[in-house]
Amino acid sequence: MEAVAAILNSPLQAVASALIFGAVFLFIFEILSIKFPRYRKPPGPTPLPFIGNSLLLARAPFKTFAQMREKYGDISLVYIGRTPTVVLSGFSVIKEALVQAGVEFAGRPTIPVLDWIVHGLGIVMAPYGLSWKQQRRFSLTTLRNFGLGKKSLEDRVSEEALFLVRELEKQGGKPINPQFTVYNAVSNIICSVVFGSRFEYDDEDFRHLLHIINRNVQLMSSLTAQVFNLMPFIKHLPGPHQQIRRNSIEVMAFIGKLYREHKETFDPENLRDFLDAYILEMDKQKSNPESTFFEENLFMTIADLFLAGTDTTATTLRWGLLYMSQYPEVQERCHQEIAREVGYDRTPSLNDKDRLPYVEATIREIQRVGNIVPMGVPRQVTKDTKLRGYTLPKGTQVICNLSSVLNDKDHWKFPDQFNPENFLDDQGRFCKRESFIPFGTGLRVCPGEQLARMELFVYFSILLQRLEFIWPDGSGTPDLAGSFGLLRNPLPFQVICQSRDRAGQAK
Repeated sequence: MEAVAAILNSPLQAVASALIFGAVFLFIFEILSIKFPRYRKPPGPTPLPFIGNSLLLARAPFKTFAQMREKYGDISLVYIGRTPTVVLSGFSVIKEALVQAGVEFAGRPTIPVLDWIVHGLGIVMAPYGLSWKQQRRFSLTTLRNFGLGKKSLEDRVSEEALFLVRELEKQGGKPINPQFTVYNAVSNIICSVVFGSRFEYDDEDFRHLLHIINRNVQLMSSLTAQVFNLMPFIKHLPGPHQQIRRNSIEVMAFIGKLYREHKETFDPENLRDFLDAYILEMDKQKSNPESTFFEENLFMTIADLFLAGTDTTATTLRWGLLYMSQYPEVQERCHQEIAREVGYDRTPSLNDKDRLPYVEATIREIQRVGNIVPMGVPRQVTKDTKLRGYTLPKGTQVICNLSSVLNDKDHWKFPDQFNPENFLDDQGRFCKRESFIPFGTGLRVCPGEQLARMELFVYFSILLQRLEFIWPDGSGTPDLAGSFGLLRNPLPFQVICQSRDRAGQAK
């Protein structure tokens, strides 16, 4: 019996010994690779084996990056898990990398939780290459064909802004949380271009869709997603991360339903919207084996347009309502400028922008202080390159700390305050600032920038022409720190939306 036991135990002992040896070897290799890199790497905090600086970043990323800049300079290095990530801070180095060396910094890293859903398709997270170039070029061209940059789309935004005003007025001066009403209004613009239709504010199905999109944005930046990125094999296991996939499937089902309806009524001689144009392009390229135009890429591209054309703009407007309720003197000055230069017989338009410098400055200041995408969208180095003496091998992940630019005391008169004077000269004229880059910069600048700028001006000026936004009595002081994630959102709040009469006074 002892002989049999010895035979059975010896293989188990060998396996156990091999596992222990392998674990020790990996640990030592991890330490050596950190301590003795193969290239001159930027300075940064000491990482822990396997988890890197994830614990440090999870606690307070804004504060951590600010401290890193003070200690290590404009180029530093952190480890997100086992992934070395270069952090660029300050306008000068970000411009040098993203603009002057645009191609080298035009890649996208593989982020497991996003790749699980996106599969490298669409526009926003697609790697730099043929598919990204074709999808982005086609999307921008088609959006222009269907009104982007033209009066026809501006008229649609103005009309939707009035729908939004009426929806907010329905509350009768009672405090409301404007989150999904604003979200619905902004999303209707991209929906009208992409799907050829808008959705009513009481459409429960569409409101549910907005809820799950918003929920997925939250989940993508939660602890659940961080654990997934460290251990992507858990995608095969049950857990809260599965909700991300379920939500994504539901969004794709919504797009798929509209896609099938469009195919049934498709007329190549009468293109109604972006979806029709994409269907036509797929038909044209059926015989091309290298075509990047197929159904899954269509769905992901639409999802990206929806996100780029809705989330950031809606979030900025919500920050705007919050700041207007906290700075009534700024709100009143905006309203009086609109009343004086535009009046009440028509809605403000882009043609009025030059005559509304304070309104434009206020919108830019909301974007600056709101800081919607504080870390930008991560980049990846597409080939071995050097930046200010440091070697960045192909595949290096790069984060651009946009907060460091938007709050830089060397570029702003009042970097730590909400003050539209940051965008005005001594004569009260609006001034463009080169360092104002809330949409990013370089080859991967946000594709929805032009649409977002137009929407923000039209929505904001019409809202302030018709309504006054008042912080409810007894609500205390709002937390203006917001919540950090893929986007920096204001925490849930309520505000009173009160109608103004034609004389510009609150009723």
